[in-house]
Amino acid sequence: MPGSPVEVYRLTRKKHDQLWNTYVMRPLAAVFVAAIHRTPLTPNQVTLLSLFIAVTGSALFIALPSYRGGLVAVLVLELAYLLDCADGMLARYKKLASPTGHLFDFFVDEAKAVLLVAVIGVHLHRKGGLGINGAAWPAGDVGFLYAAIAGAVIVASGISLTNFVRRPELTGQATPTEAHYEAVGEKKPQSMVGRAASLVMTFLRFLNHYPSHVWIFALTDRLDLFFWMYLALNALYLARGWLGLVLRFGRG
Repeated sequence: MPGSPVEVYRLTRKKHDQLWNTYVMRPLAAVFVAAIHRTPLTPNQVTLLSLFIAVTGSALFIALPSYRGGLVAVLVLELAYLLDCADGMLARYKKLASPTGHLFDFFVDEAKAVLLVAVIGVHLHRKGGLGINGAAWPAGDVGFLYAAIAGAVIVASGISLTNFVRRPELTGQATPTEAHYEAVGEKKPQSMVGRAASLVMTFLRFLNHYPSHVWIFALTDRLDLFFWMYLALNALYLARGWLGLVLRFGRG
């Protein structure tokens, strides 16, 4: 049926996506897009609405330093992520997808990622939790504040690195709109080593995709474990990226 959630989902789904998106968020986002696609609301406006809700959820991490507060904050973040899925789906459904729209969406998403690691660090500073040394750090421990600062710097640096290595001056070609929105398939490696490496990278991307599982850490009252994992994964990504840059630009 034209304009139905089923049609929206079918026409806007990605060929390769996170399981959480495929079976949870995109079906819900399809309902939202089906409800608003005839309104003047634009994909960029949905992106801004997602940002506003994400900032609200981030503020709740600081304002509510408790188990229930963490759950509420994560619930609000998941609502923001639902809209983050919906903006691209609305763009594809209304055939408004563009590289500039994608870049704006990417900019907002990564700003939210920097904010997330910072506010969870402050949340743990106020609540207490497991420290990087494996010991329980009490509420008020300054170690979480230092880690929050370090995490924000690491994630922001990783974003800067990603933007740099994706530039057409380095890749040698412009990125088409379809690739921006992941509407085309990707080539799968043929060798056993390539397949194994691809599986490892898929697993690491899943771990770094916080909307897929941050709610599990919140439910089990282990946002401290999520915080250290998320910080470590982004640090590894940054180190790997810089190694590639040093090998490329550091040659005589």
